[in-house]
Amino acid sequence: KILSAHLTRSLRTTFNLLRHVALLMEYTKIILDRPLPFVQRITLNRPEKRNPLSNELRTQLFHALEQGDQDEDVRVTVIRGAGSCFSAGYDLQSNVAEDQPFYTAGGLANWPRHVVDGFLKMWDLAKPVIAQVHGYCLAGGTELATACDLVYVAEDAKIGYPVVRSISPPDNQFYPWIVGMRRAMELMLTGDHMSGVEAAQCGFANRAFEANDLDAQVLKIAERVAMTPSDLQQINKRAVHRQMDAMGIRAGIRAGTEMQQLATYTQTTQAHLKELRKGLTQALSKRDAAYGDYRTSD
Repeated sequence: KILSAHLTRSLRTTFNLLRHVALLMEYTKIILDRPLPFVQRITLNRPEKRNPLSNELRTQLFHALEQGDQDEDVRVTVIRGAGSCFSAGYDLQSNVAEDQPFYTAGGLANWPRHVVDGFLKMWDLAKPVIAQVHGYCLAGGTELATACDLVYVAEDAKIGYPVVRSISPPDNQFYPWIVGMRRAMELMLTGDHMSGVEAAQCGFANRAFEANDLDAQVLKIAERVAMTPSDLQQINKRAVHRQMDAMGIRAGIRAGTEMQQLATYTQTTQAHLKELRKGLTQALSKRDAAYGDYRTSD
């Protein structure tokens, strides 16, 4: 009994020390603030690159989300982007297989399975998360937004998945679940973007606001969400997700990871990957030139 008590105290001390160290993580790729009581806000902070989602940024993002989920003074988190946009997608200049923020088994389809694991991590947080989207919200940016419980967008936002033109379907194949089959098919077959207004109309977003009013409107909504205590709010959130689970969303999205991996073996994707190795900007501009959008529209 004495030994057991000693081990328990030692383990508790070690756990508290590790938790204390975790709380001290230095955020270099995100900005964390508390704009209102019970409201935590995470700003993706790589504006010079359109907030690409490197594993370093994602590590800090998940850390902040998990710490907020354990903090009694946080009831809701807002995620937004610094500069001109929310996020233009994953960081294609980084090695996504290295230093992933949490463990996912290796082998084929590691990356899409890892992304889906992250999506479900956010879904399974106790406290609500709100996406505040302006400017570009592309590829991995759309996946991050859909992982949030509420999505509010600027009317002139550009939301899409241009990667379907050159590489593969999304790592996280959320479109059919969120916007319905017909709209999903159109987005998947063209890679075109939706405006914020269109995103709200088809169900990708809850509402669209004028860009200059987006910050204020999202904070109003976050303040209202935070009025409900977290012990009840987590059940409210889970109740909705359980209905989606019953319809098969987890199984469906997980199954889609194999489709994403399979697509990387096509001739088109292999040729595009070679272009990417020669130069990112040139390859993406070449991809979108015939469509007349995204990079060619700047």
